[in-house]
Amino acid sequence: MNYQVIIPAAGQGKRMNAGKNKQFIQLEQIPIIIHTLKVFEEHSHCKGIILVINDAEKADFQQLIKKYRISKIKHLVSGGQERQYSVYNGLKAVEEGDLVLVHDGARPFLTHDIIEALLSKTIITGAATLAVPVKDTIKRAKDGVVVETVERSSLWSIQTPQAFHLSIILEAHEKAVRENFLGTDDASLLERVDQAVSIVAGEYTNIKITTPEDLYIAEAILSKRKM
Repeated sequence: MNYQVIIPAAGQGKRMNAGKNKQFIQLEQIPIIIHTLKVFEEHSHCKGIILVINDAEKADFQQLIKKYRISKIKHLVSGGQERQYSVYNGLKAVEEGDLVLVHDGARPFLTHDIIEALLSKTIITGAATLAVPVKDTIKRAKDGVVVETVERSSLWSIQTPQAFHLSIILEAHEKAVRENFLGTDDASLLERVDQAVSIVAGEYTNIKITTPEDLYIAEAILSKRKM
């Protein structure tokens, strides 16, 4: 079940209002991106990390990688205008192997057990994504007025990693490039070519740090894990 992982980390995270790439924000004096990279650095089945970055920040990433002794980085790849293009650039840098994961750089609380479950499903089905059931009541609205309440038993909140056989996801990305299609995530590229994407139950703690409020939640998760 060996794999390589692509980690897009080129976005500037405007909703964070940090004045810098949110990957460099520190949680317990360690940058978010290092928390994320350590998950894969310490996972025996991970055979390589392709980190997708903004070229202007290359020296900063190189310094962090050296400081925290992240040895599995295979390539630092230039990011694109959109996340999808960044992932595609990362896919083109994958040198070998069959399974590839795509994981958000700002999602630092992934566990090895969940990675193992995702890999097991992907080996069988070809494509899988982590997700958790939606907890809140969901309503559809138009012009600020509720139109309907959406039945939520079939709704899932999608997380990363998403995992694929390399040939399957690469073909889907190439088709999207040819047709100038921009999806919401990598799994959506497979949906449009009728490739089933299986769901693997994730964990609610596998949050993506997007807004300042998420930092409080992140600190609470770290504190809980110390107990």
